[in-house]
Amino acid sequence: MKFPGRRRHKHYFPVEDKDPIINQLHVVDRLKRNYICGIDQIVVDIEAKVDQAFLDEFGLQRGMSQVIDNDVTNALYDRLKRDDMIDYEFAGGTIGNTMHNYSVLADSRSVLLGVMSENIQIGSYAYKFLCNTSSRVDLDYLQPVPGPIGRCFTLIDDSGERTFAISAGMMNHLKPESIDKSLIENASALVISAYLMRTSGEETMTQATMQAVKYANDAGVPVVLTLGTKFLIEQDPAWWAEFVEKHVDILAMNEEEGEAITGFDDPLLAADKALDWVDLVICTAGPKGLFMAGYVDDEKKRETEYPLLPGAIPEFNQYEFSRAMRRSACKQPIKAYSHTAPYMGGPDTIKNTNGAGDCALAAVLHDLSANVYHKINVPNSAKHEQHAITYSSLAQISKYANRASYEVLVQHSPRLSRGLPEREDSLEQTYWDQ
Repeated sequence: MKFPGRRRHKHYFPVEDKDPIINQLHVVDRLKRNYICGIDQIVVDIEAKVDQAFLDEFGLQRGMSQVIDNDVTNALYDRLKRDDMIDYEFAGGTIGNTMHNYSVLADSRSVLLGVMSENIQIGSYAYKFLCNTSSRVDLDYLQPVPGPIGRCFTLIDDSGERTFAISAGMMNHLKPESIDKSLIENASALVISAYLMRTSGEETMTQATMQAVKYANDAGVPVVLTLGTKFLIEQDPAWWAEFVEKHVDILAMNEEEGEAITGFDDPLLAADKALDWVDLVICTAGPKGLFMAGYVDDEKKRETEYPLLPGAIPEFNQYEFSRAMRRSACKQPIKAYSHTAPYMGGPDTIKNTNGAGDCALAAVLHDLSANVYHKINVPNSAKHEQHAITYSSLAQISKYANRASYEVLVQHSPRLSRGLPEREDSLEQTYWDQ
């Protein structure tokens, strides 16, 4: 596993670079590996530039995420192909993107659960999904289905507003019996999205997801939920708040989704409110940057060396050098917050915002997983005298997540094609040294 972010220390994990003589005494020693697990609606993203007349033609509501039937899907796709309007076709899905980006950043295994067409033809949507997913993502647990996977049309108008049209195909037919209990119980985290709860009729994705969540809750495996879209949360915010409080340990959202579930339009206040339900919150806020909020035991808190920041919570970043802990593991829990402005002020030209939040979450998951990796390989390290769920401080994770999401903003694909560069050509090392 690669170390997350950037450090001054030469050895992030002091377990591989051993003295040659000591190595001879422990020839059979092998590093123990961990993994994270995610459940997703397996889809291919199709991106195109359109106008309002196009949206009206197919009965699509601007700026919303909506499910369309097969007839509309085929007509929509044929029109896009006929008029040569398609810009890109990528393997997609909120959790699929997150698992891929995690494996690229961490150079480590992740496991993706969902469905896959049992008969795959070259050039088909299923084929494109497999071709554009990191080989580090374990797809062996996908459930075969006798039909197509999903298609998600991302339709972008002149203002940059994105309208999503989703053709479900068989993507929501993951069965509860396809969830491997031991796989979930031994994972470092289970990652799900709010989209998995949007099913109907004979679709079984929601039941399968709840089965996995139960396995994770019972085994003490952190459940990570990304909210996905404000429109879904706005339909029943009270239900979502109850679900999050009962089943979720880590919540990822943007400022709009945060307002939908908490009622606060300020991302810091939304993150603070979410701490009533979960142990750790990641809130992306576009040009405002990224906010993180978590708990730390009073005796383990570490004060920042940065200037104290004003905000809805005065001097909220006072303890941002702290490592996040579960609230239940704290004798005297206190809240800690951090904020990082967009990397380099944000890109000059944003080519794509689809997937930037997924990539930020992947960076956070990398740090959580690195903490588990280090703990199982160096269990007696002083690092683990504190029962933290992160390896790094909130401030460092926030910087890392911002840096990772920048890579998605400056490219068209929502998925990373490589990890972060070993040397920053565009910015001095001081970004990481601060």
